[in-house]
Amino acid sequence: MPRPAKQACATENDTICCKGNFRHKLQSVFLQLRQTSNQICAPLEIEDYGIQTMPDVSPPKWHLAHTSWFFETFLLKPFLPSYREFHPLYSQLFNSYYNTIGSYHPRPERGLLSRPTVQQVYAYREHINEHMLQLIEYANEDDWPEVFTRTQLGINHEQQHQELMFTDIKHIFFCNPLRPRYRESSHKSCIPEKLQWIKYEGGAITQGYDAAHSNFCYDNEGPSHKIFLQDFQIASRLVTNQEMMDFIKDGGYQDARLWLSDAWDIACKLGWQAPLYWEQRDDQWWHMTFTGMQTVDPHAPVCHVSFYEADAYARWANKRLPTEQEWEHVARPLPIEGNLREQDILQPTSNSTNHGLTQIYGDVWEWTQSPYTAYSGYRQTAFSDFSSEYNSKFMSNQMVLRGGSCVTPSNHIRPSYRNFFYPANRWQFSGFRLAEDNS
Repeated sequence: MPRPAKQACATENDTICCKGNFRHKLQSVFLQLRQTSNQICAPLEIEDYGIQTMPDVSPPKWHLAHTSWFFETFLLKPFLPSYREFHPLYSQLFNSYYNTIGSYHPRPERGLLSRPTVQQVYAYREHINEHMLQLIEYANEDDWPEVFTRTQLGINHEQQHQELMFTDIKHIFFCNPLRPRYRESSHKSCIPEKLQWIKYEGGAITQGYDAAHSNFCYDNEGPSHKIFLQDFQIASRLVTNQEMMDFIKDGGYQDARLWLSDAWDIACKLGWQAPLYWEQRDDQWWHMTFTGMQTVDPHAPVCHVSFYEADAYARWANKRLPTEQEWEHVARPLPIEGNLREQDILQPTSNSTNHGLTQIYGDVWEWTQSPYTAYSGYRQTAFSDFSSEYNSKFMSNQMVLRGGSCVTPSNHIRPSYRNFFYPANRWQFSGFRLAEDNS
């Protein structure tokens, strides 16, 4: 998928605050962000950094360089007069898809680049770090609101790529017959809550970004607007691996009546018989994890399924997927907590700690039945020089996911956050819960 880089909208108080202590805090946040990206790659061997297993996957080395290119292109070049490029060709090699910025290396060929070396990429990162700290420290007051807004965007952009690094590393390791381990770790499984159906009354509700949840949003989260919902009910938890096994056992992957036309064509062409990373060994299901191949935990949420599979399962269960409006409505009053990256589990796990609505945040990105389109009243706002490269050009043929996953940091997610992927994508940490109309 085109990586969904997006736009920022910061609060007025943040954008005008340019005093020393605030700048020093921003420097600290920036350095911590950059160190986290390095830490994600720390378990890798040098041979792992350049692998690209499919066009959707980018080599870890490319992620490290592209996030640096972002700061260089949109902050250092326009706002730091003394800045000099680390290498003149990096502007092409590590541009992802920004046509208005210039040409870029073909996405499916990122894995063909043996040079620059990993060492050179890390040197590039240090070069960017050094000059970004200078920019944050010394940007003049006239430039500061834009410098702050773009830096905040760059931080969120790199967080997004950190999540993609986890996603891509898992696919890279899965495609190796040795099925190497990213790390040594384990966690206890527990029996999930019994599924409940929680009813919500319809009516006029507000959808879109709310500053009470975060001082940052992407432009596709707005504008805040009123919509009308019908009465509905939603499952209290995510669909589990055991429930997906029941679908498989009942012939769900072979029943064309359950599948959309495009979905059936793709499932047949690619031979889908189970979620991505699942393998059957001696009548038992195994799957790839960051700790290598493990038996599938029947109680954990099903993961690495496409929208097409989620939709087929919902039809099989005589239910449907929630709309993104329904999902946001139920999520708004809930705290942002769950199996997110800070838990350091790095895979979906069962949840039996709460009664009522659970697993809204973390574990898996939840497919909704909503296509990724602009909200009523949407206008491209900040960064007019490249705003069309952020969200609007991707608002076609993709579906919305909500809630974050086990590799999403808690300070990167909020009720209004809209992720989006093509309906056949499976390598993301994606799952689903069910919904239905109130009768």
